[in-house]
Amino acid sequence: MAALEPRCREKQKEHRKDLISIHMAVMLFGMSALFSRLIHQSAPVLTWGRVTVSSVFLFCLHRVKRTDDRVKSKKHLLGLFAVGGILAGHWSAFFFSAQVSTVAVATLTFSTFPVFVTFLEPWLFGLRLRASDVAAAFVMMFGVALIIPDFSLDNSMTRGILWGMLGSFLYALMSLANRRFAGLYPATVISFYEQGAAAVLLLPSLFLFRPLFSLSDLLLLLLLGTVFTGIAHSLFTSGMKTVRAQTAGMISGLESVYGILFAGLLLGEIPGIREIAGGAVILLVVFYSTKKAAS
Repeated sequence: MAALEPRCREKQKEHRKDLISIHMAVMLFGMSALFSRLIHQSAPVLTWGRVTVSSVFLFCLHRVKRTDDRVKSKKHLLGLFAVGGILAGHWSAFFFSAQVSTVAVATLTFSTFPVFVTFLEPWLFGLRLRASDVAAAFVMMFGVALIIPDFSLDNSMTRGILWGMLGSFLYALMSLANRRFAGLYPATVISFYEQGAAAVLLLPSLFLFRPLFSLSDLLLLLLLGTVFTGIAHSLFTSGMKTVRAQTAGMISGLESVYGILFAGLLLGEIPGIREIAGGAVILLVVFYSTKKAAS
């Protein structure tokens, strides 16, 4: 028994370390929306810079760690490339949402992706659609409706919500598509190929928007791609060693909380009553659904 105590303490210490890693990763993911206001570029160009820097970072990380990042077949490569296209659309829509509305709207509408998973998963994988999941989805959509100030495209907040919902749908599609690769490749390898594909697919945006990058833009893109994407993803992946997926999902629900908090502190964006009320409903459903999945 005495010999087991040091081992148990070591496991507890490792578990706490992994929990901190996931919290740090989620905080960094939540703060990424702030760059849509700090970097003065269109959403596709901003996304291109993010995935380009991050994919280079992940490539270097694999070389240092000697990770085998070879793809097993051309079919897998084409699949990863296709998911990379979905990723490009997801992050572009997410940044569009933050640019035309607020960080709070972008992060809260992103949190609704479980709604789309609820209906896409049974359709794609032949699973039974549960009544409790449908009810949770409708409650979450009620939370979104609370945020909408005016059902008109002339309202920038409404446009931001629509862009955010599109980004949420694409993220749900991406997460389901990635299931086929999750057991075959490490998460950082999947991210490397998908982000590299997104960088290639978004190259035309440079010719379309003809961006002029200031030194500040370049430094912020470097920070976004390395710390808030590459390192954040690596922290989340490493934390999953001892942390259950359901627990990680609960913590991920805090992404919008971190985003709103730092947007208030750094950008002076204070959410209104409607955003707080709608956000509370959305986050309560996210936490309830994650806890229910864990039981």
